[in-house]
Amino acid sequence: MEIFERARLDAYFTKIATNFAPDEKIATFLITHLLPERPSFVRAVAATTTLKAVLPKPKSIDVSARREVEHTTAVDTLTRELFTDPDAALDYLESRAAGETTCLLDVGGYFAPTLETVHSRFTGRLAGVIEDTENGHRRYEDLDKLPCPVISVARSPLKDPEDFLVGQSVVFSTEAVMRGRGDILHGRPTLVIGFGKLGSSIARLLHAKGIQVTVFDIDPVRRTQALSQGFAVARDREAALTGAGLVLCATGAVSLRGEDFPHLRNGTYIATVTSSEDELDLAGLPDVYTRTQVGDHVTRYQTTGHYFYLANGGNAVNFIHGASVGPFIFLVQAEILAAIRMLTREDLVPGIHEVPAADRAAIAANWLNYFNR
Repeated sequence: MEIFERARLDAYFTKIATNFAPDEKIATFLITHLLPERPSFVRAVAATTTLKAVLPKPKSIDVSARREVEHTTAVDTLTRELFTDPDAALDYLESRAAGETTCLLDVGGYFAPTLETVHSRFTGRLAGVIEDTENGHRRYEDLDKLPCPVISVARSPLKDPEDFLVGQSVVFSTEAVMRGRGDILHGRPTLVIGFGKLGSSIARLLHAKGIQVTVFDIDPVRRTQALSQGFAVARDREAALTGAGLVLCATGAVSLRGEDFPHLRNGTYIATVTSSEDELDLAGLPDVYTRTQVGDHVTRYQTTGHYFYLANGGNAVNFIHGASVGPFIFLVQAEILAAIRMLTREDLVPGIHEVPAADRAAIAANWLNYFNR
């Protein structure tokens, strides 16, 4: 990022932080993709809260960004296991923020499995959680009972540009991986599993490139949406897998289980929009398959008479090329800062909440001031 771009970004976040300054400074833990532009957002969180630690998602860490953040903030190792074991989760939070009012900034529902235990046993006060992704939104939504407020920006209108551009980056990186091995998209029927915001964006972009696209989604409403937009909709997932030369997984849940892989036709490519543990049951793949690295970001899975290719180890394929969506990501990051202020007011009941429309409009107006030039 050029110096003048960094200065503009810092000025934008300073303005947002001033506009949405919380009533009191509370402790925060920030899970994030630590990408090259992310230190500016981290500084904004640190300016409005007492930032105890940054926990970067392990498959999306830019080395320079990490070094920059480490100068001012603790950077801890993030694992799913850290927050699935109640004692481990509690010990970690106590070690950093014992007795303090605390807010958890999440990307993907990491805090969900032990939220109730942490809320009841933490020596401080858990003010709430702010969730950034649809996958994480569903994980909190699926809990039997939420012990505290969860503010989700996953379904915000301000996230729509990001979702569209992430879809573009997924298609770009998938095509780049294939071309790196001398293969192309055209002439290769594609199956998109999941027709949410990302899946629908990916399907439309592929269709615009002249690719034959079939959609599979377990939600009948989304299937009707796909049909209305001109896509073929698979009735039978097994048959759809057999006919696809490229499978793009965009559910945020498990798209392919171990028993699904043998149905793939020879030479099929698989790419995902999120981490492999969320999207693929690779552990359930029959033991007869061997793995061979056949390119910088391609693994071939092979057994007698059958083989397929997996892009980027099953992790989000667009992170190969940085997953950048330009300045549009700063809209949602500003909304997260607005959500922090909401939690400090202590007037939200347990449950899922969203940032008010008026705050979103103010964020959009500020963003246009800085980035629509």
